[in-house]
Amino acid sequence: MATAPIIPQEPEREGRQPLPEYLPARMLNEYAYCPRLFYLEWVDGLFRSSADTLEGQQQHRRVDGGSGALPPSSEAEEKLHARSVTLASTTHHLIARMDLVELEGTTATPVDYKHGAPQETPEGLGAWPPDVAQLAAQGMVLRENGFTCQEGVVYYAKTKQRIRVPLDDETFSAAAALVRKALETAAVPTPPAPLEDSPKCIRCSLAGLCLPDETNALLDEDGEVCAQLSLFGSSEPVPRKPVRGEVRRLMAPRDDLKPLYLNTPGLHVGKTGTVLQVKEKGNTIQTVRMGETCQVNLMGNIQITTQAIQGLCEAEIPVCYFSQGGWFYGITTGLCTKNVFLRQRQFELAAKERFALELACSLTAGKIRNQRTMLLRNHVEPPKESLEKMKELAAEAERARNLEELLGFEGAAARIYFGSFSGMLKDAGEQAAETTAFRFDFQCRNRRPPRDPINALLSLGYSMLTKDLSIACYAVGFDPMMGYFHQPRFGRPALALDLMEPFRPLITDSAVLSAVNTRMVQPGHFVKAGHSVALTPEGRKSFYRAYELRMDAMVTHPLFGYRVSYRRLLEIQTRLLARVLEGEFGKYPVFVTR
Repeated sequence: MATAPIIPQEPEREGRQPLPEYLPARMLNEYAYCPRLFYLEWVDGLFRSSADTLEGQQQHRRVDGGSGALPPSSEAEEKLHARSVTLASTTHHLIARMDLVELEGTTATPVDYKHGAPQETPEGLGAWPPDVAQLAAQGMVLRENGFTCQEGVVYYAKTKQRIRVPLDDETFSAAAALVRKALETAAVPTPPAPLEDSPKCIRCSLAGLCLPDETNALLDEDGEVCAQLSLFGSSEPVPRKPVRGEVRRLMAPRDDLKPLYLNTPGLHVGKTGTVLQVKEKGNTIQTVRMGETCQVNLMGNIQITTQAIQGLCEAEIPVCYFSQGGWFYGITTGLCTKNVFLRQRQFELAAKERFALELACSLTAGKIRNQRTMLLRNHVEPPKESLEKMKELAAEAERARNLEELLGFEGAAARIYFGSFSGMLKDAGEQAAETTAFRFDFQCRNRRPPRDPINALLSLGYSMLTKDLSIACYAVGFDPMMGYFHQPRFGRPALALDLMEPFRPLITDSAVLSAVNTRMVQPGHFVKAGHSVALTPEGRKSFYRAYELRMDAMVTHPLFGYRVSYRRLLEIQTRLLARVLEGEFGKYPVFVTR
């Protein structure tokens, strides 16, 4: 009989919370398939559905509907079937929910349902090694509960075949050793290295969260990750072999889901089934399927029912609240931020001045370089002196000795950039001829309140970008209120503001230029109240369209070489920051376009 695995003691866990007492048998399957997948799912609590997982859930509906009752071994009848049976082993620290258990006297045979097809071997069809490990774990649990277990069965739904797996002491010993390794892996604060150029990653539903090729590609050239390891209480470099060659894009370039913007005061949002109903004065004016929506944005005085909020939280669709003028108030989201360990590291590193300064310098230098690129791309005649000075300021920002000095470099670059911003606006005089009230000319950046149309568009766009990066922070597991460059302040999503610095010119400023230069937004779309200028409802609607077109635009990642939308890019960059905080590589790769 196999010996019990040793659970690592808490002092080895370096500040992590205690793991559950029992390891699920399904997680042993994940560990045998990929230790990193096991870590992300069980330790970090991450999961994302794919076509394969959804199809597998449908195939499991029958076995999942069982009562879970299993008679004692001494009372088992012949040819008895029990579905969805959950048993535990205190000796091996395992818990197993078995799809089906076939009983004949005191002999129990676990049957596990799998979505795919069996493995082809020289001896014929066989079960895959991770499936064998899971069956062995189930057999160990059944043995401890008084049953005899000599074999298990894997039913592969794709080919509708049953593959029998002999379970002997050698198989159980190998499974017990695997349990021990899994628990040891879960005890360390950093996930295992990604698989290198593995075909397993292609069909993995967590590929977009794991970023295997991206993580390997960002490792130091000498195969060591050492820049930030001292921040995590270790001075020993971890040898890793960097990937050579093309980085595979293991995620869709765009998200099929679309954001919903509700802009008219007095609207009422309810829910019927999985469909949102938007009503005005009691009449349904629009229906939206929740399965086609990635976020709901409520602009101003719009009512939403408790049932709708509960349904959106359950579906992990955030609800974002804005004032009528576009001030971002906050988010309602479900319990999707389960990765408390990442937030622990986030707060620990926020107290380390060196780490915060290095990250802030990288983000600010990236922002200045992207502002310079905007001038090169869009200015009628980009001033050479301004371009040279911005290039110098970006280099100086990377070497700033403190946050105060860094703010000075950022402010100097902003004055140069916005001083030349009007040169990127096309046909301002022609558009201004339509009305004497407003002109699309830009003198300087002003806010709270914005005092001209361009500043009104910029303020609204920055508010929307803050919202999108706050959503990305929640999706990854961050607390968006604790940042590194933007210091904590009541009610300010500092980390979202940190991450958006390099994207301000590329997304918001570009959306403003596109909206004005293509006449999606026109002078008649603005109103003035005192010294402030705001958009009309029709103007906001037009700008939301311009902003979403920019978010949906494809861009080539300069480090990885594949093309993704800006919305997908925000998530990728946020996950790369998480990898830095977890100590996988030393420096955050700021997105800088050419």
